[in-house]
Amino acid sequence: MHPESHVITPDGITFRRMPDGADAVYVVGEYYYDDIRSSDIVIDIGANIGAFCIRAARRSKHVLAVEPVLGAALRENIRTNGVNVTVIDGALGDGRLERITWGGETVTVATRPLAEFISMAGGCDFLKCDCEGAEWSIRPEDLDGVRRIEMELHMPPIGGPVNRALLDYIGKYYDFTIDRTPGYDVKGVLGVLHATRKSGR
Repeated sequence: MHPESHVITPDGITFRRMPDGADAVYVVGEYYYDDIRSSDIVIDIGANIGAFCIRAARRSKHVLAVEPVLGAALRENIRTNGVNVTVIDGALGDGRLERITWGGETVTVATRPLAEFISMAGGCDFLKCDCEGAEWSIRPEDLDGVRRIEMELHMPPIGGPVNRALLDYIGKYYDFTIDRTPGYDVKGVLGVLHATRKSGR
């Protein structure tokens, strides 16, 4: 392995070095994951090259990663780090085909509702979602049983319209905070949601 072809993070994770224009993410600055349990089923929507799901897989043996554009690099990084992550090429949505542009590359992918990814994973205890506005397609009932949510929230023009029913559900069933300053200055980012299901709900 040539050092110039890889990035090694301070916590010892090795990533293929991506071109500057690829919008690759190597560190997890804005998401909290220290409370992932070994028994948790973790779903990472918008996995990019694996910054979150690889770290999650150090804590849980049940991780599903969904990525529409950077799947090849994601799979390589998972193999390099010797973790167990199932990768799905796709995106969150309502089932329609979507053209997604990321890092200068455009792909057409079939979207799936969150319920389908939860079914593929065999459940979901911990959901990380960073999908450039597609989070508003989540039906509130699909979060039944999800203990923890880490989610980037967007507003037009990146995503929308805002799903008020989803926000109302989270407000009713979760204790949450929203960090108004995400890790990156990205147009349309409202903030990063950190939510824990209220006990007994």
